[in-house]
Amino acid sequence: MLAGLGRLVVRRRLIVVLAWAVLVALGAVLGGGVFDRTSGVDDAPTGSESAVTRERVDALDPEGPVVTAVIRGEDFYSPALVESAGAVLREIAALPGVVEVVDAYTSGGLIGDDARSSLVSIELDPALDAERRLALADSVAARLHTIDAPEVLVGGELLSERAFVDAAIGDSARGEGIAIVVVLILLVVVLGGLRVGVIPILAALASIATALLALAGVIGVIPVNDFAVNIVTLLGLGLAIDYSLLVIVRFRDERARDPEAPLEELMSRTVATAGRAVATSGLAVAIALGGMLLLGDSLLSGMAVGGALVVLVAAAAGLTLVPALVALLARHIPERGVRTWARPWMRADAVASRALGSGLLARLAAFAQRRALPVAIGAAAVLLLLAAPISGLVVGSSDIRSLPAASEERRAYEAITTGFEDLGVEPVTVLIETGIDDARVPALLDDIAALPEVADARAVPDLAEEATVVEFTPVGDATGEAAQSLVQQIRALAAASGLPSGVTGAAADVIDTRDHLLERLPLALAAIAVATFALLFALTRSVVVPLKAILLNALTIAATLGVLVAVFQWGWAGALLGIADPGPLDVTTPLLIGLLAFGLSMDYEVFLLARIREEWTRRDRAMPPRAANDRAVLRGVTATGPVVTTAAAAIVIVFLGFAISDVLALKEVGIGMAVAIILDVTIVRGLLLPATMTMLGRANWWRPGRSARPGSPASAR
Repeated sequence: MLAGLGRLVVRRRLIVVLAWAVLVALGAVLGGGVFDRTSGVDDAPTGSESAVTRERVDALDPEGPVVTAVIRGEDFYSPALVESAGAVLREIAALPGVVEVVDAYTSGGLIGDDARSSLVSIELDPALDAERRLALADSVAARLHTIDAPEVLVGGELLSERAFVDAAIGDSARGEGIAIVVVLILLVVVLGGLRVGVIPILAALASIATALLALAGVIGVIPVNDFAVNIVTLLGLGLAIDYSLLVIVRFRDERARDPEAPLEELMSRTVATAGRAVATSGLAVAIALGGMLLLGDSLLSGMAVGGALVVLVAAAAGLTLVPALVALLARHIPERGVRTWARPWMRADAVASRALGSGLLARLAAFAQRRALPVAIGAAAVLLLLAAPISGLVVGSSDIRSLPAASEERRAYEAITTGFEDLGVEPVTVLIETGIDDARVPALLDDIAALPEVADARAVPDLAEEATVVEFTPVGDATGEAAQSLVQQIRALAAASGLPSGVTGAAADVIDTRDHLLERLPLALAAIAVATFALLFALTRSVVVPLKAILLNALTIAATLGVLVAVFQWGWAGALLGIADPGPLDVTTPLLIGLLAFGLSMDYEVFLLARIREEWTRRDRAMPPRAANDRAVLRGVTATGPVVTTAAAAIVIVFLGFAISDVLALKEVGIGMAVAIILDVTIVRGLLLPATMTMLGRANWWRPGRSARPGSPASAR
């Protein structure tokens, strides 16, 4: 089927390219609407204690979104400041949609500890829709900035959430722009010309535009968040380039092997071989991303939908658009290793140039095969050592630290939490469905207040008599270890008291999200492992190779997460990487990076295994099975190694574009994925894969019902 597809694409190459051009145009026009239709991300899983308690507290004490501001830099009692601030705040209070203004100039608000700052809190009508709410918040912020003070910092959750999304989108666009330019230069040099080098970039842009078009089609059925768009562009760039390289290099190899063959025949062979690897890889990565849907998390589910769509589109582009472009530009694709204007350092003799070196992976594989056991032990030991910090993993939430340090919203938050003695981090909120006149209620509250993790407490006034709500400010960060410990202790004390109660707040959100993800994780992992095993079995006709591939990918993920803990949580190399405030990883980050790393690791695994399997099936039957296996491994790695290293270099560049972001969540993903790919391509694919396949020998290709005896009919397959 794939061979026939290759012939068809060559015959209809102009139609194929025009069809993709239409999809790109539609994606450019309609796909942009995705940004206006995305959904928010839930703070905690639906139905969890934290989510249910928050809804109940909101019903008891309805409160709209709040815009906060700190006016500072001048004596609070300055007549000019008093007059200016009073006039502006009275004007804001009169705006339609403003429910309440609390400030130190007109309504007895807080004055800062230094007497040179004051806090303003402006509550908006909760009935306003999202668009009108943001418009009103912007209008309020603009008026606050007209106050005659040296500095007015405006923030609040509403504006901070928008600032986070805007910063993430802006940093992503900047990182992608830089990455495309750098990757294009890399591809031009590696492939030997501008026209051939631009094919993977065109395939990537086409994949992204088409995936956004598809996302616009499903967004009405499946809620998708803003960060799904980041995943679309990230994976669209990386995987489309990977698949394009595999097809281009295989076409070049087929042409070098049979220069007189017609173009249709060359592309038929190319798509039948490289196309099979592309299709298998696309399905494997999509399965890994689809596993996130089983976790039932709103953030990860949106990313899973966007990621799976772009992976399948990139695979389709690799099977149709790339072959069509290669067919159109075939005469402009130079042979491997020949001198061109893009690589003038190559020797003029193409055969001699190819013999100068077989690539990094081939050299690593040859070394690993000569010393298989010590290399396997050493490589595994290095990965396990890198994974060791996982034992100290602490998860939190993407709080205000995720915003760039220079952002106004973050500076406003820091000014509030450090400049006003009566204010601190977000509290742990306790709801007791009984009035304070029940003797058990004061006893429970006293027990909670006595906990060492409690820094302060405040009862929420003016509630219905049948309920009591108290806010306990934790020691340290709002979602730090102390805050999470406080939530767990409060829940234990409340359960022991027998009172109907609930706990909510940022720390409770983290705990409930973590527990929800851990509960569903075994099902997701089992589904991913079974589906991946089935795909690799179909590709290799082996039981051993798929099992080993899953194990090696697990080592890559463990080592990557260990490095992330050391860097982002412990602060190792933090100054070098621009991480000012080490702290817990976001609760969803380990799973997101783990599943992305699994999918991309499987991508390279498929590339190598597909070629190794080819070499094994056409081996000399008279050769001893162990020697034939070793030759197949080395030849497969030698043939595909340059593709894998170039593809890995390209996608590392893409992820490093995200690593330079000032948004902490993007930096975590960028650095984490760059580390995963580097470890996977060097230690895992370069050393562990050939070493373990050499040690296993003929056993690599075992499957039930097949005899492994040399010379038997089964062993010849």
